Amino acid sequence: MRAVYAESINPDDPLSGLVVGERPEPEVPDGWVRVTVQAAALNHHDLWSLKGVGLGEDKLPMILGCDAAGLDEDGREVVVHSVISSPGFTGDETTDPRRSLLSEKHQGTFADTVVVPARNVVAKPAGLSMAEAACLPTAWLTAYRMLFVRGGVRPGETVLVQGVGGGVATALITLARAAGVRVLATSRSEEKKTRALELGAHAVFDSNERLPEKVDAVMETVGRATWDHSIRSLRPGGRIVICGHTSGARPDEAHLTRIFFLQLSVIGSTMGSRDELGDLMRLLDSSGARPLIDRTLPLEQARDGFAAMESGDLVGKVVFTL
Repeated sequence: MRAVYAESINPDDPLSGLVVGERPEPEVPDGWVRVTVQAAALNHHDLWSLKGVGLGEDKLPMILGCDAAGLDEDGREVVVHSVISSPGFTGDETTDPRRSLLSEKHQGTFADTVVVPARNVVAKPAGLSMAEAACLPTAWLTAYRMLFVRGGVRPGETVLVQGVGGGVATALITLARAAGVRVLATSRSEEKKTRALELGAHAVFDSNERLPEKVDAVMETVGRATWDHSIRSLRPGGRIVICGHTSGARPDEAHLTRIFFLQLSVIGSTMGSRDELGDLMRLLDSSGARPLIDRTLPLEQARDGFAAMESGDLVGKVVFTL
């Protein structure tokens, strides 16, 4: 079958280990199901895998990809939930200490066929296209959990989204606006600021520019470069929700005094559960909000999508079609 896979790992030149070629059809263990992939979305996780983050040499060759939409064995339209919990685990999959993502221990979604546990298949609403649905299980589900589950954001509150451009940040803006939240956003790029306004942000600012008002919550994906600004932008009792640190994990100043004196909450958030994926799809289906897709490419041109992600030349998701 056609597949995009990691043949080797190179932290300095990740694309050197990327192969677009043929792989054997997967076996289907008991309790697992086969999904015929029609669309699959690219994430930073896939680029990091080629650098050896979360993927060991002993697992190669590994088909990349966490996100997919397609058809199950009965021809029903489905979306794949990419968090693979350990056998026998029940409850919120993100709290399983032995969890993994597709393409870490199990072959991923950038292929004609992917095999996943039966519980990892969720029905796709008819109102979402395959390409739109394929964007949801990682970046969009991460944004949904940050805002509404971990962050407890409510209609009428004001949220700051740091670093517009990536899939999570664009999802945060779209979802927050769809839920009646006031959205502020930051970027160093004038083009990305314009796109943020088009997505629904009420106002945009330069990175680290002082805001005209304090916010109820900050959605933080950047880390070191924006941490100071995020903490200083919160109202007393506000909360910061962090799901990653693309600029580094060690801020110059943690602001512990400000955190305890203003009673700020620092909240970690990772991915989302299967049930939350269903909730996310229902929100999009009922609100009319849709994922922003930067470009759609046939699977055979996957290298072009990876190169665009590596260069940062994206606003929204890259989707591979099969």
